[in-house]
Amino acid sequence: MIKTGKKPLISIIINCRNGSKFLKECIRSVLIQSYRNWEIVFFDNSSNDNSLEIIKNFKDKRIKIFVNKKKTFLNLYNARNVAIKKSHGKFITFIDVDDIWKKNKLSEQVKLLSQNSLNKIIYSNFHTLENQSKKLSLGHQKLLPSGFITQELLNNYCVGLPTLLISKKIFSKYRFNEKYNIIGDFDLIIRLSKKYEIIAIQKSLAIYRLHSNNYSLKNLDRYIDELSSWLKKNKNEKYNLSLLNYYLFKLRVKKFIKKIF
Repeated sequence: MIKTGKKPLISIIINCRNGSKFLKECIRSVLIQSYRNWEIVFFDNSSNDNSLEIIKNFKDKRIKIFVNKKKTFLNLYNARNVAIKKSHGKFITFIDVDDIWKKNKLSEQVKLLSQNSLNKIIYSNFHTLENQSKKLSLGHQKLLPSGFITQELLNNYCVGLPTLLISKKIFSKYRFNEKYNIIGDFDLIIRLSKKYEIIAIQKSLAIYRLHSNNYSLKNLDRYIDELSSWLKKNKNEKYNLSLLNYYLFKLRVKKFIKKIF
């Protein structure tokens, strides 16, 4: 249990690849957090827009900037793993450049940590924001599951990356699978759910922005290929994958309709 008054350092992982359009709003949502003991680990993945200029204009010593020195940009989940290695916090959390946190995101999660030292993975509900229409919708209407929830997640995956808080110690054993470009979050959380209890906060603590450049929306073929590959790899698991297979079927139908029209 975290002692009263002792505030753990939270490392906030921000991976950026040409994220200038929404970056200011993302960073500001971190700066206004009611919980103050955090660091931003900002990893610029060979951006060719003005993302670096924007982040450097935020004069806060808690923002640590790292730049990919390689000639080509890294796979997203390779970049996430690199950024985690740069972190110093007791806990890791993530926000992508097009997402937004609510002011109490970190404080709500640290409050839950203080109640039980066994809470090593925490997530919450979130809202989606349609960038063009500005329509705000609750991500999940039903009660979010807590505990050993592997099957529940396979039936209906409900863990939004910007809502996660994970003990840094877990990343000494687990990493994002770098062969993925889209489903790496899903793959990691499913693997962790088999070993750890995952605790849900029912409140919405983040906003996930939906826009035309969302990677999974723009790369439906890759999304289908990665999910299909994951299902083949895990077909002999003890868990029921029927609903996930049905979801993959619907993605293929969507792809077919998209090609026709």
